[in-house]
Amino acid sequence: MEETITNAANISQIIIDTINNILSTLFSSIDNSVYDTLDNLAFIDVRIFTDSFFTKVFGYNSNNGLLIIANSLLLAVCLYYCFKLIYSYFSGISIERPYQFVFKLLIFGIFINCSYFVCEFFIYFNSLISEAIRDVGKSLIGEEICFSSLIENLNSVITVDSTNFNVFSFDGLLRSLVSVSFINLLFSYSLRYIMIKALMLLTPFAFLTLINNSSSWFFKSWLKIFLSLLFVQPFISIILLIIFSLDFSSSNIATKILCIGSIYALIRANSYVQHFIGGISTNISQNFKLMKGRIK
Repeated sequence: MEETITNAANISQIIIDTINNILSTLFSSIDNSVYDTLDNLAFIDVRIFTDSFFTKVFGYNSNNGLLIIANSLLLAVCLYYCFKLIYSYFSGISIERPYQFVFKLLIFGIFINCSYFVCEFFIYFNSLISEAIRDVGKSLIGEEICFSSLIENLNSVITVDSTNFNVFSFDGLLRSLVSVSFINLLFSYSLRYIMIKALMLLTPFAFLTLINNSSSWFFKSWLKIFLSLLFVQPFISIILLIIFSLDFSSSNIATKILCIGSIYALIRANSYVQHFIGGISTNISQNFKLMKGRIK
């Protein structure tokens, strides 16, 4: 009987050790690869325009890429107004005056063909704000405000020896939550990065919709979503600044819980901005729940 209990205990210990070794290796891999990638995805600057394929799709000038499609649609809108104006003389329907239409056509035609520079300005200005916040934090705290430095500080608070990692301990559980949370952030920021690129490609068509009052809602929706996704970046910088202001020299439970809460705030950053100014959600878990609900 005792031998059976001993064997069962040994098997249980082997299973626990195997789980701990697998998770320890996984979390070490995350530490070595995820955090630099998070910095590149979260803090978007003008380097996003260095993608040659993206530039070709967008268009170097008005004669190629999406710009030539937008200019073709601009001509189609102009022809539509001409027919509408002629028809109004026979039907008596009032439409906007020709000089008003021509003025909007010229103004928004310029914006359509300068869409690349408009997007570049928004990205550059937004990156300046987030960089200024992080520079202020660096001057006050004395270290880089970024995800690469964050993991070093978290490891000093949530101390887990890789050779003696135990996922069933309190620190092991917190370490697991941290790693899973950063994976969540990786997917969320990746989705945000892709959405920003997609919205930049829609910029010429967003300006095009302003020519007609009945389609101007598209520009308003585009602008709200685009600005909300960009504004997440300074908000992330502020949250990181607060995280780095914590006393990482103390490893008590309160500090550990604050670290977990701060990471959760990073995950929810887009949702907070969405509630504040509108836009769309890039939270992966929330989108999965929406997809699951629609499938049902």
